[in-house]
Amino acid sequence: MRVILAEDSTLLREGLVRLLAEEGHEVLAAVGTAESLLGEVAATPPDVVVTDIRMPPTHTDEGVRAAVEIRRRRPQVGVLVLSQYLERTYAAQLLADGAERVGYLLKDRVAQVEEFLDAMERVHAGGAAIDPEIVRRLVVRTTRTDPLARLTPRESSVLEALAEGLTNAAIARRLHLSVSSVEKSLQSVFDKLELEQTTGYSRRVLAVLRYLES
Repeated sequence: MRVILAEDSTLLREGLVRLLAEEGHEVLAAVGTAESLLGEVAATPPDVVVTDIRMPPTHTDEGVRAAVEIRRRRPQVGVLVLSQYLERTYAAQLLADGAERVGYLLKDRVAQVEEFLDAMERVHAGGAAIDPEIVRRLVVRTTRTDPLARLTPRESSVLEALAEGLTNAAIARRLHLSVSSVEKSLQSVFDKLELEQTTGYSRRVLAVLRYLES
């Protein structure tokens, strides 16, 4: 996989470069500003971009704005955004154009190497990778109101796993269910949330996340 990194912390940036190289990935560039990121992507489009949200000069939303721009200009490039904190507004901006080839992880997840690499692979393959802690907080916040309050415990667990970007088979393994049970639970979730039936796994993830953000 060919990767471009954007992270203003030199220590973290160099650590990610070493990690990805050891895993057999090619790091095309590692930069410290959103402006440099856009320039590198324009010059040599990668398979995946990994970028921090808060970048110089203001350390506010430069990284996520660059990520949104990359997704609009080069939809074939996967974008994985890292954040120190849960930024609901920024997550919504990132997902506004769809949940294909997009990920949003808390920075703490990088230390859990297998989960970080798995998220990159999912984004590269065209799927979504949403940090489980982000999903958990959104579900806790939202389930106090209808219609999520109508979900059974199993349906809630399936919904959380779906929103993270897991496939039906992966959900079944995590929850120790059959795939058919997961499919039935998902259909019940979509019926209760009054979500229109769509084709494609990524669209279902986006529909759930948009509901949770409402």
